[in-house]
Amino acid sequence: MRKIAIIGPESTGKTELAQRLAEYYQCNWVPEYSREYLNNLSHPYEKSDLLEIAKGQLQLLEEYAAKGGDYLFADTDMHVMKVWSDYKYHETDPWILEELEKQDYDLYILTYHDIPYEEDPLRENPEERAYFFDIYQNLLVNSGRPFLVVTGDRQARLRKAVAAIKTLL
Repeated sequence: MRKIAIIGPESTGKTELAQRLAEYYQCNWVPEYSREYLNNLSHPYEKSDLLEIAKGQLQLLEEYAAKGGDYLFADTDMHVMKVWSDYKYHETDPWILEELEKQDYDLYILTYHDIPYEEDPLRENPEERAYFFDIYQNLLVNSGRPFLVVTGDRQARLRKAVAAIKTLL
């Protein structure tokens, strides 16, 4: 199974790209667990909630991977948990950092912020998408892991992602 993580700033088309790639390859995609978690939370989220979200995300990944298939697309990963933890709380739980080092994705797709921002009650930083993009890009460059930046409209992003995934074969 080839695993591909889609990461990037808020409202840059990650979920839609994961869904469209899964449709294209007729396989599963792993949704962002934080949406489910935060929508069911009865209080404003706290630092400890980020660890629970990270654990829930990995559990979802395992569940979807167990279903099999040639590909699995993940709508987030531990890079996102690290970036958000560092930004919001100026530190990241060691467990998240350990899991980040253990990740074994075949490709990371980093979504650029050149599509219109869409309001959402769970989003917090519409003016900082360029800032967060740079952080994600630097993390990926420094990790040495294979990644692709997708830009342009939604169709162009899909075409670029499919072309990059073909190189994994």
